[in-house]
Amino acid sequence: MSKPLIAVVGRPNVGKSTLFNKLTGQRLSIVEDTPGVTRDRIYAPGEWCGREFMLVDTGGIEPKADDLLLSKMRMQAQIAIDSADVILFVVDLKSGVTANDAEIAHLLQKSGKPVVLCVNKCDSLGTVPPEFYEFYNLGLGDPYPVSSVHGHGTGDLLDACMEKIDWENRQDYPEEYTKVAVIGKPNVGKSSLINYLAGEERVIVSDIAGTTRDATDTVIENEFGKYIFIDTAGIRRKAKVEDAIERYSVLRSYMAVDRCDVAVILIDALEGFTEQDSKIAGYAHEQGKACIVCVNKWDAVEKDDKTMKEFTDRLKVDFSFMSYVPFLFISAKTGQRVDKLFPLINQVAANACLRITTGRLNDLLGYATARVQPPSDKGKRLKIYYMTQAAIKPPTFVCFCNSAELFHFSYQRYLENQIRETYDLTGTPIRLLIRERGE
Repeated sequence: MSKPLIAVVGRPNVGKSTLFNKLTGQRLSIVEDTPGVTRDRIYAPGEWCGREFMLVDTGGIEPKADDLLLSKMRMQAQIAIDSADVILFVVDLKSGVTANDAEIAHLLQKSGKPVVLCVNKCDSLGTVPPEFYEFYNLGLGDPYPVSSVHGHGTGDLLDACMEKIDWENRQDYPEEYTKVAVIGKPNVGKSSLINYLAGEERVIVSDIAGTTRDATDTVIENEFGKYIFIDTAGIRRKAKVEDAIERYSVLRSYMAVDRCDVAVILIDALEGFTEQDSKIAGYAHEQGKACIVCVNKWDAVEKDDKTMKEFTDRLKVDFSFMSYVPFLFISAKTGQRVDKLFPLINQVAANACLRITTGRLNDLLGYATARVQPPSDKGKRLKIYYMTQAAIKPPTFVCFCNSAELFHFSYQRYLENQIRETYDLTGTPIRLLIRERGE
């Protein structure tokens, strides 16, 4: 199930970033008594009463500012508002209701989204001061007194946010459906690929509205299996559009990755690998998702008999942090090699669910340690007692040893390579956990 998005908005310097850090339990946003420190949206997962959500911090909104930076910050906040399930509007008790607060409240009412009004800097416990009641004038319902510095009132605030989310309509799909997220930069052909797949294999195809305005889930059933393709549509690179719009696609891709089984990372063959591709792919790797790299628009590349090999060699260097990932060169426009995508999705999804018995793992461990002796330090040698598989998606192995300190990362990588040489784990990351005996 996708996580609902809660956007923290308000004018500059009301304590949005402090509140964001408090609610996520991480110091991600820079906190400074200077308006305009948070310029881009910063996002992080959160959890309350067993329910998970994504929280996004935005730059302060100055409704009528002419300054270029402030107008960009306002646009960033507007994008977050448009995609949020709930808006957390933060105001400052000490400043009272300002003209900008009233303007932002009007903007939020027009958006039609559920709004929770947070009156920050209520630092004293007990009865709220009389000026607190002034915020009822904003017409956004009951305000919640909160101290983002001390954490007072954050529980009631999160309760209110959870109540505003429509949990009943956030249904998930049955287990037999493989959830595939098609991710990548704007304009690499994500929607074109999904449209081609849906049109080509038209057995059962239906568009199901996603959790946000600009995402759709496409259900495809064919001879290869049952799939949910998650598209992060609606974000297109247009001439002279600020980078803020493009950066927003990373958030949409992150949320698609969270709910998928397989991530198809789409790259533009004409542009090649970019920093944004590495961010998106790196997140999928960190989340332990099975991955496939598809190089789209291959029909538009001038090539000879060596072009594909040279491109693949470059990609192997670019994706050195994901050495397990397979590459597929396609054209969503002409359908070139697109038919190979479904079998590849099935293969990497099955590899991510592979289970290896403890007996076989320990036979492999005995062979690996006999071939390359475990490291030693100051006369003490690493002893690996046994290895067992703890989880799937991704395959996670636990090694019990006499000293975790001696288990150098290079030897961990050696063991991982031995596992990969013995078992087909193409397309899926591996996790190796080190435990000392007695832990």
